[in-house]
Amino acid sequence: MERLQASVREVERTLDWLPSWAVSLLVMTVAVLLARLLHTIAFRFVTRLVKDMDLFWRSLVSRTAGPTRMAAMILALAFAAGVAPLNAREADIVRQLLTISFIFLMAWFAHTAVHIWVTVYLRRFKLDAEDNLLARKHVTQTRILRRVVTTLIVIVALAAMLMTFESVRQYGVSLLASAGVAGIVLGLALQPVLKNLFAGIQLAITQPIRIDDALLVEGEWGNVEEITSTYVVIRIWDWRRLILPLSYFIEQPFQNWTREGAALIGTVMLYVDYSVPVDVLRKEVETIASRSPLWDRKVVNVQVTDFRENVMEVRILVSATNSGRAFDLRCEMREKVIAFLQKKHPGALPRLRAELGPRPDAPALMPVRPGSNGAPDEAAPAPAPRTLATSRHG
Repeated sequence: MERLQASVREVERTLDWLPSWAVSLLVMTVAVLLARLLHTIAFRFVTRLVKDMDLFWRSLVSRTAGPTRMAAMILALAFAAGVAPLNAREADIVRQLLTISFIFLMAWFAHTAVHIWVTVYLRRFKLDAEDNLLARKHVTQTRILRRVVTTLIVIVALAAMLMTFESVRQYGVSLLASAGVAGIVLGLALQPVLKNLFAGIQLAITQPIRIDDALLVEGEWGNVEEITSTYVVIRIWDWRRLILPLSYFIEQPFQNWTREGAALIGTVMLYVDYSVPVDVLRKEVETIASRSPLWDRKVVNVQVTDFRENVMEVRILVSATNSGRAFDLRCEMREKVIAFLQKKHPGALPRLRAELGPRPDAPALMPVRPGSNGAPDEAAPAPAPRTLATSRHG
């Protein structure tokens, strides 16, 4: 170390014709370049060392490339600032920059550690599995908490950086001294941000929704595609995207079709004539369900649920492993049942019945003489014309 400092002083004497700030800048630049070179060599060596190791070590090395490079540069700058010919003002500026850089470095390390932990933790869960309820639960909880922690890291880092400035520190002290009114004003200004932040924490703990959940919200059906720190993205069945704030799922009612499991019971309603053979229809529905690869072999049922003026209401229940398969199974059941009725029992389709005949209380028709072109046998006497009597007075 003493030899290095002596070498630096020798360089300064050689460059005494330059301004002191130029010499300091040159020393710091050389220190940063040397630090970057040493880091590149060390990083390549460590990368080759862990290329055959577990994913954790490979992820650790690859994700820490940026933070470790910055740490090496900060150390080099700190050493160069100690040997460079800086005056008091320049030394204060460099010290301020190093402090801010160190705070940023700590925040970067914390964010990287959170990312590595989430990656390693979620390796055990597969969202593309047939029964992915446990995977969706952990993935949702972990991603929401990661975003909340990242937000807190950014807020704390920015606050620490601002507090390194004397003017901002004095403002913070005065703000704490008048925390009553200022706290209310600040709370009102940050209400949307804080509302979504706490909603995210509540969603992570209670989990009313999870990644890939099937929801019926705002009259639209779709799956939860992404949960951020401020909003939720719903992928609707026709590939549109519905964006809703996090607080919506805390304050508004909605339907979650996969809260405890992905399996669903689909309903098919038929309105058929009273003459339909229900037992035959029930056997045909069971046959259609047993031949369909969409049915999960759990629920199939046919019931007459209502009688109406002209038809009777028949409800068919079939179950499937998820909402998408349940929808397709319902469509298949409708098509094949109506084809069966059209082919085997066409009279079972809805019909409108009417009975034509004389009413019991209707007057009898007058007899018609043959060959008289519809004229009655005896013509009724025409009524005598009515006259109005008038009189004159005077």
